[in-house]
Amino acid sequence: MTAPDHHAIARQAAAMLLCYPEPAFYDRLGPVRRAVAELPSGRERRALARFCDHVIATPELDLGAHYVQTFDLKRRRALHMTYYTDGDTRRRGHALARIKEVYTGCGWQIDSAELPDHLCVLLEFAARGDLEWGERLLATFRPGIELLRSALHDYGTPYADVLDAVTATLPPPGDEARLQAIRLAETGPPSEDVGLDPYGAVPLGMPTVRPAPTGGAR
Repeated sequence: MTAPDHHAIARQAAAMLLCYPEPAFYDRLGPVRRAVAELPSGRERRALARFCDHVIATPELDLGAHYVQTFDLKRRRALHMTYYTDGDTRRRGHALARIKEVYTGCGWQIDSAELPDHLCVLLEFAARGDLEWGERLLATFRPGIELLRSALHDYGTPYADVLDAVTATLPPPGDEARLQAIRLAETGPPSEDVGLDPYGAVPLGMPTVRPAPTGGAR
């Protein structure tokens, strides 16, 4: 199994494990555990397997309640990545539209009820959609991913294992990504009353023409 292959499997598994634990989540858990068990020995497999074991050992109602407490309404534990770059600003809608344009240009469709910046959606696109654009999107939101991972560790939740696995599929963060993560941790996401955006526009590197489809449609 090549590195791109096992990164894709780890990202797909993480996308499924970060979903709310409703009945469909448990229907997928068996295949996810088997896929994780086939990953090469390393950080990704250990972290994802540990979280799967936690799911098996936790009553369904308790896991659902913990999910809501962990991710919902927590400003620095959000799963929507544009929240970290755009906060509660009008610019966030534009960023969401640009991400959706990437998906459309790559022949990838998402459910109309899903927001394109949700980490589960981004991970699934990077795993099964388009490798190049998936990597680019994950790199764009690396500061938010790192901040979320740190916040989950601080909170002491097993969901930190899933974010550890996600970051293990990515190249080491560059200096700029580390600085942005530090700024986010210190000041939080932008708010509407900020006159000058301290982080800049979401740097998706979008072309003026949509990218030609290179991956499979969802």
